[in-house]
Amino acid sequence: MNTSIMLFTRDLRLHDNPALAAACAGGDVVPLFVVDRGILAGPMAVPNRLRFLADALADLQASLRGRGADLIVRAGDPAEEAGRLAHETGATSLHLADDRSRYALRRLAALRDLPLDVTVHPGATVVPSGDLRPTGGDHYKVFTPYWRAWAAAPRRGVLRTPRTISLPGGLYPGEMPDLERPGVSPGLAKGGETEARRLMKAWLSHGVDSYDDTRDVLADDKGTSRLSAHLRFGCLSPLELAVAASAYEPYTRQLAWRDFHHQVAAAFPDLARRDYRPRGKGWRSDDDALKAWEEGRTGVPIVDAGMRQLRHEGFMHNRARMITASYLTRDLGLDWRHGYRCFRYWLADGDLANNPGNWQWVAGTGNDTRPNRTMNPLRQADRHDPDGAYVHRWLPELAGLPGKAAHRPWGTLDEPADYPPPLTLPNGA
Repeated sequence: MNTSIMLFTRDLRLHDNPALAAACAGGDVVPLFVVDRGILAGPMAVPNRLRFLADALADLQASLRGRGADLIVRAGDPAEEAGRLAHETGATSLHLADDRSRYALRRLAALRDLPLDVTVHPGATVVPSGDLRPTGGDHYKVFTPYWRAWAAAPRRGVLRTPRTISLPGGLYPGEMPDLERPGVSPGLAKGGETEARRLMKAWLSHGVDSYDDTRDVLADDKGTSRLSAHLRFGCLSPLELAVAASAYEPYTRQLAWRDFHHQVAAAFPDLARRDYRPRGKGWRSDDDALKAWEEGRTGVPIVDAGMRQLRHEGFMHNRARMITASYLTRDLGLDWRHGYRCFRYWLADGDLANNPGNWQWVAGTGNDTRPNRTMNPLRQADRHDPDGAYVHRWLPELAGLPGKAAHRPWGTLDEPADYPPPLTLPNGA
């Protein structure tokens, strides 16, 4: 009987996991997760995502044990640890999910230097990043033609969870990593495939059909799926979600946007560092304004509410993300990279494709076909938080101001003493 190593990376699930299915088809399986010290020391290793990862690993371990196996945990370099396990178990092949980040490509190159048959499988996106290409180009630069190609692309079948997984005997499972760090958001959502599938079933039953009406209602906690972090860690299959929600185009379009940014990042690995489309923007420097924005004390309630939600939950409503990003880049004139780094620190769903891709879209340096688009925060607040409920929730100091008055506390007769006046904007507005 053959033995395969299943290297879990950003696919921390059993259901619809093509790499795991292929490993199981070959015989015995070594389900491996390597706690890469390089990653733990890097900028993506922040308290919220480490906590979410810890939840996901604990859930994955329990699911594997329920099928007769275990999660084999090692610490160090993934290729070195995979090589040691191959020698120990006699494994001849290794399976893992596709990932196009610079780090992932270096990891893959090192794995392919091992005396193993290494196979990369889809699973991180609905449509693999390299599958759709425009005529004469290596990737789509505009979303609408990508969306048409994405919607028409064939889908592989959704794979079931293996009933049993055969683990070679005598393996030491290893210790689960201590990923606790101070500074975790108090309202951070729970990670793991079990929770992801619970949320998905609830969303498909009582949410997705009204998504087009509720998606921009800032105070509606059930107006969006809240599945972004689960997709980021692979606790949920994006393909399974897209297939299950295929009758609801407004929602599946958002999954296509996620894939779109991944194929842009695969073709432009510097997406988190350099302007995708340099437009000669002259960003200014203002450390005080940046700090006020990060801490939710700009004096613009809808902006501050979004930033306080971010710190409390490790999550921000998508409409609030666009409003806060537009305010930072368009109104304050500060470099989008400052905002990207702030979001990278706090967001449980922050990754190297969607986070910078969305920031560059708002800043006008990315894939927006209207690069001068600006979102007026007051108009956005009036439209998407008409009764002030979102502002009242995250800025309790403004709870006494009714409705839209909470969006303009500096214009009331009884201005709140514990809320700052709005920052002075560089254009004098």
